[in-house]
Amino acid sequence: MLKRLLQCVRQYKRDSILAPVIISGEVLLEVLMPWIMAKIIDNGITPGNMEYIWKMGLLLILCCAASLACGALAGKYAASASTGLGRNIRKDLYYNVQNFSFHNIDKFSTAGIVTRLTTDVTRIQESYQMIIRTAVRSPFMLISSVVMAFTINWKLAFVFLAAIPILGIGLYFIITHAHPVFERVFKTYDKLNRVVQENLYGIRVVKSFVREEHETKKFKEVSDSIYKDFVYAERLLAFNGPLMQFCSYGCMLLISWFGARLIVLGGETAMTTGELTGMFTYVMQILMSLMMLSMIMVMVTMSKASAERIVELLDEKPTIRNPEHPVMEVENGEIVFRNVEFSYSEKSEKPCLSNINLHIHSGQTIGIIGGTGSAKSTLVQMIPRLYDVTKGEVLVGGRNVREYDLEVLRNSVAMVLQKNVLFSGTVKENLRWGNPDATDEEMIHACRLAQAHDFIMDFSDGYDTHIEQGGRNVSGGQKQRLCIARALLKKPKILILDDSTSAVDTKTDTLIRKAFREEIPDTTKLIIAQRVASVEDADLIIVMEDGKVDAIGTHAQLLESNEIYREVYTSQLKGGDDDANTEQ
Repeated sequence: MLKRLLQCVRQYKRDSILAPVIISGEVLLEVLMPWIMAKIIDNGITPGNMEYIWKMGLLLILCCAASLACGALAGKYAASASTGLGRNIRKDLYYNVQNFSFHNIDKFSTAGIVTRLTTDVTRIQESYQMIIRTAVRSPFMLISSVVMAFTINWKLAFVFLAAIPILGIGLYFIITHAHPVFERVFKTYDKLNRVVQENLYGIRVVKSFVREEHETKKFKEVSDSIYKDFVYAERLLAFNGPLMQFCSYGCMLLISWFGARLIVLGGETAMTTGELTGMFTYVMQILMSLMMLSMIMVMVTMSKASAERIVELLDEKPTIRNPEHPVMEVENGEIVFRNVEFSYSEKSEKPCLSNINLHIHSGQTIGIIGGTGSAKSTLVQMIPRLYDVTKGEVLVGGRNVREYDLEVLRNSVAMVLQKNVLFSGTVKENLRWGNPDATDEEMIHACRLAQAHDFIMDFSDGYDTHIEQGGRNVSGGQKQRLCIARALLKKPKILILDDSTSAVDTKTDTLIRKAFREEIPDTTKLIIAQRVASVEDADLIIVMEDGKVDAIGTHAQLLESNEIYREVYTSQLKGGDDDANTEQ
């Protein structure tokens, strides 16, 4: 885990090395200063030697200034290294997520990924800064101070050894009991983010159903869970302070007692006043080092859970990857399904798709219809390899989709998903998601095909009109038509509309399909729809039922031979479907 995180240091290795090196210099200077003070007391103040006091005093000032400079430089390099590490981790996490297949994304919740990119990375960043500064400073200071203390009086220095087992046992108890709690807390953070995300995303639904109190209760339950776990963990960590104070004052008391006895009973030959003063300073340095080490252990304990979660995401390998020698061109829009089966999970008892055999010729218009849960959307997601089939194979342009370069394949297949997504920016910026190099003329042409040009021109700023995040300032039908235009700008060989005209009226729907027939006859078009009217003029209509192809035929053939299609058609005809579906 540590090795994997250190790979993210990269260009900040120099700063990561310089910080502890400079801190080592700072420690040596700080350890030297009590020794100089002891010499000033014993050789300068006691005998009244002013020349010695001035000389050693100047040396002490120089050591203080050099120590201050080292501390400032070390802080600068440590800050640069830690923030750089955080930057690289976020970058690596984000890039890895971008390469995930839908299967990978399904494994991690959106809230969990957001928490890893924010809270967890921040904890690692803070811990890294403490490690390259304090984790180097404290043990070096501890060892150096102990050596100097033994140099002054080895008998008195043994007092420090009494504190070590007490601290060790106490820290072991705190760490082993606190770490599992922090693991649980960070998982609850994921749940908290999910609750907030769902509430904000569905705020209109929450308010329309007057469910604010219910949502507040959900948030309070998760928030209280985090509060209770943190209180318990912080209570454990709170023992660290009293434990350190007990050891610190205990050592000070013992040093004072035994040091005074040595001076009183043994005289200056046993121990001088300056040596006792230096010993007190080294006691404080040693105990402060121990206290800082305990704080580091606590911080590392808190960060370990975050590190494990980050490494889990970094080590997640995309289930869909490019082959070694990918095919770089899709010849045409022919689609073939051969004995295809698919399951979202290996543990699924029943596959979502089973025994799918289809042959769609390039340029055909194919309608796909079926009840909710019949796996219509799942079927078309196999074509651009958003998921890989469990069994069988899918061919596009005469080649297995696994043989293509992913970017080439997905640029040849344009999907307008069931859930339309627009991004904050202008209309032009959203359209150019389909083709970053599209000219204004190409955008206008695509919008005319999608029946979007007229309402865009009704906006005050036309194609420069700002679209809010998620397309909140346009209607459902307008959003769908903008997404269709965006897909058309890719000039794809295969166009998939996944229930993408459900929010437009039947007249507009008819105009869109007419434009497709006349303007892009060579593009294979797959139209998933709930309305029979949206697919009745297709070359072939596929009827899906329970993850299987129930029937294939034209509108007239299916009315005669297929009960499911006939029932859907009859129910929509009686319900006045054509009149009821108007633009939202």
